[in-house]
Amino acid sequence: MSALSTAERPGLKVTQARVVRSEWTKLRSVRSTYWTLFVTLLLLIGIGVLVCVIFNARWPHLDPRERFNFDALRASLVGVNFAQLAIGVLGVLVITAEYSTGMIRATLSAVPKRLPVLWAKAFVFAAVALVLSLPAVFIVFFAGQAILAGQHINTSISHPGVLRALFGAALYLMVMGMFGFGLGAILRSTAGGISALAGIVFVLPPIITLFPASFANAVTPYLPSNAGGAVWTIKPDSNTLAPWAGIAVFAGYAIASIAVAAVLMRRRDA
Repeated sequence: MSALSTAERPGLKVTQARVVRSEWTKLRSVRSTYWTLFVTLLLLIGIGVLVCVIFNARWPHLDPRERFNFDALRASLVGVNFAQLAIGVLGVLVITAEYSTGMIRATLSAVPKRLPVLWAKAFVFAAVALVLSLPAVFIVFFAGQAILAGQHINTSISHPGVLRALFGAALYLMVMGMFGFGLGAILRSTAGGISALAGIVFVLPPIITLFPASFANAVTPYLPSNAGGAVWTIKPDSNTLAPWAGIAVFAGYAIASIAVAAVLMRRRDA
């Protein structure tokens, strides 16, 4: 009796669930994953706690204007501004690492339809980013507010908008990671993906401010980091989008980048 072909043996069929399991194995077996996640946590929690310690110590010496503008929530979540780059870089590495080593050819040989690989990588990374970010955001919030309580300048989780901002901060970091993932999948280069991410998130906003005010005010709220950032603050800057509208716009950028990557992945050679 002849041996059954792979396609005739249900146990050996390529399914989306098996591809997801494979991508999870890859992600947790790469050393850079752990280092980048550690840096993300260090920036998110460490900087937030440090800023709260500084404000707690300097509070008696601050002038009335600085006290009036103080935001206890923003002080504890300031690390999000730094952690976003680390999580974005990891998003780039999730896809570009295989291209740089040539392992992508083996992956696409095992999963010839290609797109299940992209979906699996995106799903696994999104889950890891959210599972990492959500508890970290709550940890730095409670730690920071405990420090600020020394000067009675802390805020409560029951304060209007705080709970939404905490969940929003974790969601923002996850979407930032997915945006980096999409850029990495489009460019297929670690250096190119990181440069594009840094340029869009950190370089583009200041450049826009150099244009006439009418143009800058119209465009600035819709830039990726500005739009998404509205969801993790309870004292938004002027000329910003509503919190959930902002994160929806930011998620649209991430989805669009992954959609473009999907089209290119089907058309280009490995």
